[in-house]
Amino acid sequence: MSFELLRTLCSTPGIPGREEAFREVVKQELSPISDESLRTDSMGNLFAMRKGGSSNARKIMLAAHMDEIGFVVRFISKEGFIYVHPLGGFDPRVLVAQRVKVYTSSGVLDGVFGIKPTHFTTAEERNKVVPLSEMFIDIGLSAEEVKGKVKIGNPVTMERDLIQMGHFYTGKTLDDRVGVYVMLEAFKRFKSSSDDIYAVATVQEEIGVRGARTATFGLVPDFGIALDITIAADIPGVDERDHCVKMGAGVGIKVLDSLSVSHSGMVDFLCYLAEKYSIPYQLEVLPSGGTDAGAMQASRAGMPVCTLSIPCRYTHSVAESVHKTDIESTIRLLIAFLEHSSEFTY
Repeated sequence: MSFELLRTLCSTPGIPGREEAFREVVKQELSPISDESLRTDSMGNLFAMRKGGSSNARKIMLAAHMDEIGFVVRFISKEGFIYVHPLGGFDPRVLVAQRVKVYTSSGVLDGVFGIKPTHFTTAEERNKVVPLSEMFIDIGLSAEEVKGKVKIGNPVTMERDLIQMGHFYTGKTLDDRVGVYVMLEAFKRFKSSSDDIYAVATVQEEIGVRGARTATFGLVPDFGIALDITIAADIPGVDERDHCVKMGAGVGIKVLDSLSVSHSGMVDFLCYLAEKYSIPYQLEVLPSGGTDAGAMQASRAGMPVCTLSIPCRYTHSVAESVHKTDIESTIRLLIAFLEHSSEFTY
């Protein structure tokens, strides 16, 4: 487990549609091991491939998305305060007083989400969630300086370092930088496969699985696996029946979510491999939310898909948390699938 690589992935910016800096980091990791020159399509999806050993090799697509939820500048007030438009599903409850980064042509500016001071609010105001439309970003500059540096459309990301906390890693953008990490590690570590393995780092998942849709259409794989986080709601205030998955209990093998129903044969095969190689796993039904598997499954005439999920608490916040052993379980199961892919038929 390379904490330094995961931390680099989490700290590199890449809101939907602006994944270029993050894509360069992924290129550095994939280039030495790809059997073909890396390529990027017009959407910005990145493709690497390891050649299979069979004369009848099929195409297997692995998908992990590069983009993080974030914002773009939509308005600058006459006083120099910045208002933003969201790209992805931030909960306004977790934004108040958080630090941000504003990316401009002249450099990166630090800022903070601000709201009306509590001393000037009514009891009613203090008991309601402040909507994003009423929040502003203060970057500590005069109005003239702000308007000289910041433009409408500039990307904005949250600011928070990845740290180790007990058995967890916690920080921002683990959705889906930990999925990208799993894909990179498995792509490096699997010994060989009968099938051609394509590692695809996708774009714009957080705003409608857009990159995976075009990547799948162009690649025409035979089947695919998405790599993403899923909700671990094993916390106070949530009934056990709604936990979805639990932290530290192993990789999630997705049965369904709101965008896809996993191929039952693929689910069964992944469970078989997990049991054969003593890999901790849990079956997952996610009632809301989806992954790139939804776009892959519905491309062209359709294909079998499944998602391997890393359980994650506090999703879509700057305190997203994953368990170290769940990451390794996901890598191990993905490697087992790639090395035994010839045994999967449908």
